[in-house]
Parts: sequence; structure tokens; C-alpha cells
Amino acid sequence: MSILVAEILGTMLLILLGNGVVANVVLKDTKGNNSGWIVITTAWALAVFVGVVVAGPYSGAHLNPAVTFALAAAGKFDWSMVPMYILAQMLGAMLGAFIVWMIYKDHINEAGSAADQLAIFSTGPSIRRLPQNFITETLATLVFILGILFIQPADNNLGALSALPVALLVGGIGFGLGGPTGWAINPARDLGPRIMHSILPVKGKSDWKEIFNSDASKYNGTGNFTNTTLTSDRKTWNNRENSVVLELPPLGMVAFKYE
Repeated sequence: MSILVAEILGTMLLILLGNGVVANVVLKDTKGNNSGWIVITTAWALAVFVGVVVAGPYSGAHLNPAVTFALAAAGKFDWSMVPMYILAQMLGAMLGAFIVWMIYKDHINEAGSAADQLAIFSTGPSIRRLPQNFITETLATLVFILGILFIQPADNNLGALSALPVALLVGGIGFGLGGPTGWAINPARDLGPRIMHSILPVKGKSDWKEIFNSDASKYNGTGNFTNTTLTSDRKTWNNRENSVVLELPPLGMVAFKYE
């Protein structure tokens, strides 16, 4: 198996099993509905184990642009190989997300909200505060990279013997640091499926970003009524299939932009 194919296949399996368990837990009328965070975190750790075992003997099983970049920066990987590895990881992530969509398509279209649909493809903060969210993801990724650098064998090949420590590392980060943002710690894991979410015919997907609020402090308002980004829910209102709930200032006006 070539290095490129190994990274594609390993990352595809990672996303297929990882995003698959999110779909199984989050979407209604699945066998695993509402089985909880422990199931999701454990399954993601197992997904990493499978991906590393499959790709390890051929490519070293990076499966993550952050890992590829960190190994290159540490002098353990050839910089000339970095673009090819990242491309393969992105393709694998997109392919895995596509297969998850194929399997759970009917459940995704019947999801209670666009937020639940998006959760199948990408992570999202439990409280949307971008600076804090960024810091959380950065620290979680740093913990992951530090762990990888110590686990990495002398030949830079994350094979079957290294797969279990890596899986435990991912599980530990998920249990300890995953609550605020969903612990992506992998640009391909989040960006690749997010691209597929924008491309695929997912029913009822939309986000609305507030671009004007007459009650904002800069307009001498109270600043008490803020709607950063709203996600539409599949709740019928005025004969329309989707609706949003927002905070509207008294005698005020708000404007949103579709994203």
C-alpha cells in the first residue's frame, strides 16, 4: 500500500467510526440515541486505534495535519512530504464524512435541529466565545502533540504497538478537555467533514450571524440583548419548516446574515 493511500484510508476509518458514533448518539431514532459523552469519547479513541493500526505500517499513521507539521518541525519528518500527507488526510476525512452521511442520511434529514446535523460533521463549542474556544483547542492539541512526540518510536512509525497509547491519549484528552469545544485536535478531522457538510444535500442546514443590533453598547444601548450566531431548528413556525429563537431588544432592531 502506498503512503498516500494509507493516510487516506487511515483517516477515512478514523472519521467513519468517530463521526459515525456521534451520529449514532446525537440523531433521534438510532439504536444509540442519547447514550452519552462516555460512548462518544470511548468510540473516538477506538477509531484512532483502528486508523493507526491500518495506516501505521505504511505511512506512520499521522492522520492529522498537526501531527505531520509537529514531526516535521521536530526534525523527525521530511518537510517535502508534508503537503502530500495533509492532502491525503483531508481527502480521507472528506471520504469518511461522506460515508457517514450515506449511512445516516435519513436520520440526518430528520434531525431536530441544524446544530445536531452539523455535530455529525464537525465539532462546536458548548459556549461560543471564540477567544476562549481557540485557547481550549490549542491547549488540547498541544497536549496531544506532546504525547505523540513521546510515544513516537525511533523509526517514526506509529504501528500496532503504538496504537493503544495513542488511543488512550485521545480518550484522556476527550474526557478531560473535550467538554468546552468537542476536542477536534485535528484540522483534517474538523475541516474535511465540515466541507462535506457544506457540499452535501443536508436538509435544513443554516447558521445566522448577527451583523447589527440597535441595543449594542456601541450604539448607546444596554448591550443586554446579544445573538452572536443562531442555528435554525426544525420546528415549524408560520407554515415554515425551520425557525430560530432570538433575543429582541424592546423597540429595537437586529439584522442577521445567512452563513
